[in-house]
Amino acid sequence: MATIIGPIDVSALRARLDRASEAAGQAGVDALLISPGSDLRYLIGAGGDSFERLTCLALPVGGTPTLVVPKLEQPGYAGIPTDELGVEVVTWVDGEDPYALVKAAIKGSRTAVADMMPALHTIKLGNAIGGPQSLAGPIIRELRMRKDAAEIAALRKAGAAMTRVHGAHGRVPAASAGTEREVAGDIAAAIVEEGHTVADFVIVGSGPNGASPHHRDSDRVIEAGEVVVIDIGGPVAEGYNSDSTRTYVMGEPSHDDVWDTYAVLQAAQQAAVEAVKPGVTCEEIDNVARSVIADAGFGEFFVHRTGHGIGLDVHEEPYIVSGNALPLEAGMAFSVEPGIYLPGRWGARIEDIVVATENGVESFNNRPHELVVL
Repeated sequence: MATIIGPIDVSALRARLDRASEAAGQAGVDALLISPGSDLRYLIGAGGDSFERLTCLALPVGGTPTLVVPKLEQPGYAGIPTDELGVEVVTWVDGEDPYALVKAAIKGSRTAVADMMPALHTIKLGNAIGGPQSLAGPIIRELRMRKDAAEIAALRKAGAAMTRVHGAHGRVPAASAGTEREVAGDIAAAIVEEGHTVADFVIVGSGPNGASPHHRDSDRVIEAGEVVVIDIGGPVAEGYNSDSTRTYVMGEPSHDDVWDTYAVLQAAQQAAVEAVKPGVTCEEIDNVARSVIADAGFGEFFVHRTGHGIGLDVHEEPYIVSGNALPLEAGMAFSVEPGIYLPGRWGARIEDIVVATENGVESFNNRPHELVVL
């Protein structure tokens, strides 16, 4: 069943549909075929999931957008002002061929399909339409990377809510708090209490678990003296996401290198944020953070990119990584999250969501960056 994501701004969505159609033509394809997911949310304001029955927005170059949807799923899209958006809705029932309906809605045979469209539908659409298929992601991301004022406001709201979680709830309450999983459960509840629709992810990595960047939680009991990495995020009502990491220590650190190592990480994260401005490339931001850490002798322990774009997806373009020569532009929002991970011992990460502005950078997370002693 589809869900409506935030308030519907008809003029903004209509403009997105028009820009996507124009971009498709510039990319040399005849139509975009968009299945339920974040691209569909971006274009018509409706979220949902793909199932074995095809739901597909056929967006032809210079033609009428058509939403092909199973009749039993149609009520989920009732809140979309399709008439005002200029979107035709075509329903189908079991026993009919939805792929033929998509073919009838477009002209030409060169199609670009949503990156996350299930192979079940991608292959059948290809067989029905014929002609070359490509990915729609490179076309749509050129639009989604540049956030408008309403999107930035939603990201700012999400960031403020997550800042409150870290400030009031996100700290590990005490060495006797129990297990990582118990702490994660408390934090998940706080994420919703502070304005998110759901806790999309909660990472609580204590001691050696903190040296695994994507550790989630476990039944491991958090001990005194341990460093704890807490990385949390989720969407607000508008569908836009937060993502913020802070690192804590349970009293006096049990490792004598914690303070000096953390100071390196803090300097790297601050330098990378301060380097953000239009015209600077994504890889240059990555290099700023990486150089500080490498110069201090920890280069091999920074094992991931410096950041990722964020919006309707937690991870989207632009990626702040070596090899990405894309210049930043105002409206591009992304994380800045260097980390240092010492296998078998402890780890640390600092993460803010920022947006490039006309003159520099704005951070959506304003909790202090110091190592917090509990």
